[in-house]
Amino acid sequence: MEGACRAPPPISISHLLPNSTLISKNPNPNPSKTLIRITPFASKSEKTVASASPKPFTTSRRLLLLSLPISTSAFSSLPSSSALADEVDPVSSAERSASAAFSQRVSDAIELLEKGRELQAQGDFIQALTYFTQVVENYKDFALSEYARVGRALALYEVGDRDEAIAEMEDVSISLKGYPEVHAALAAALYEDKHAALLAENQFAIATLLDPHYTDLSYVRETKHWPPSLRKQ
Repeated sequence: MEGACRAPPPISISHLLPNSTLISKNPNPNPSKTLIRITPFASKSEKTVASASPKPFTTSRRLLLLSLPISTSAFSSLPSSSALADEVDPVSSAERSASAAFSQRVSDAIELLEKGRELQAQGDFIQALTYFTQVVENYKDFALSEYARVGRALALYEVGDRDEAIAEMEDVSISLKGYPEVHAALAAALYEDKHAALLAENQFAIATLLDPHYTDLSYVRETKHWPPSLRKQ
């Protein structure tokens, strides 16, 4: 009875376990499965550096271009900016000389006109007539010669040649229509010498409409320096 209840001896399973030496030497304990080696993920900066690295073909091509010799003869043959400025001159020497001559003529005409007005202000109408006449005869192509004709007409009226003075005033009143002094002077001369009151009133109306100062006798005497014979009108 006691023999029947005795426990069976322990069963050893050590022969079923794999050899520990084999486990430590073989990285893949299951030969039937393929061992997959996992590579760590690369960071974004590492990816950028990797993608930015030039390809071997592109680098070789750049090195080839940089290694080519550069000839400076093409650049040295180009003219400088100063040489181009000297070669391309829009104004010729003849045009420059003509411009200088024209400027001198303008200066001479203005000088003669101012001298005539200065003598007129001093009451020397005979000498003023000489300067005004020079401008009229020698500088007809200048517009300022028309203003010299006004001074010449005033001087002619004072020296006694009134018919020519009135003819000059009538002519200038057309060429310088709207210039108040010639209309005012013509009005005074027509009223006194031609007894043409209606024509004189028309000319005086034009003058005072353009410049009301001509209603003041002191203005034509002290500012415009009219001759005494014309101021009496």
